[in-house]
Amino acid sequence: MSTLQLNAEILRNMSIIAEDETLLNRVAKYLRKLVSEKQADPTEMTREEFVARIEKAEKQIEEGKGTTFNNSEEMNAWLNSL
Repeated sequence: MSTLQLNAEILRNMSIIAEDETLLNRVAKYLRKLVSEKQADPTEMTREEFVARIEKAEKQIEEGKGTTFNNSEEMNAWLNSL
């Protein structure tokens, strides 16, 4: 089915749904869910992933691989370089 056909089908169905407030609310809720899934935060992680990253960073610090700064200007310069 082409994009034009899908759009036409959606619009036909929406004209029917538009007459029923309950259905409109259900559709709006579902559309918000679809949009939020599409726009999912790429930085979001599970608790396990977060803890693993912390443990990895602690290990790197123990190995002397950490980054240190003497003041906030150095830190900001480093952050801006990323």
